[in-house]
Amino acid sequence: MEDKTTFFDKPLWQAIGLAWDLGYTIAVPLVVLALGGRLADRYLNTSPWFLLAGVVISIVFSSWLIISKTKSIMTASQAKPTVASSKEETKL
Repeated sequence: MEDKTTFFDKPLWQAIGLAWDLGYTIAVPLVVLALGGRLADRYLNTSPWFLLAGVVISIVFSSWLIISKTKSIMTASQAKPTVASSKEETKL
């Protein structure tokens, strides 16, 4: 039986894709909420409180997103057999 994995199914590319995805998961909420907090501080003259609140909210939100992504990856990896184990089964 032939292994039908594509170039992008290799572990290195999966790791690069995960790192790219996690980078955006952390960076986008941080930038959006920190800039929003900075703008709110500027207009309300409350510096640095809304900026700090935006950073804290982005940390909580990013952590929640990373945990949910990790759980989905772990669930998918437990459900999908590895290539090595499927090759061993075909030899038996």
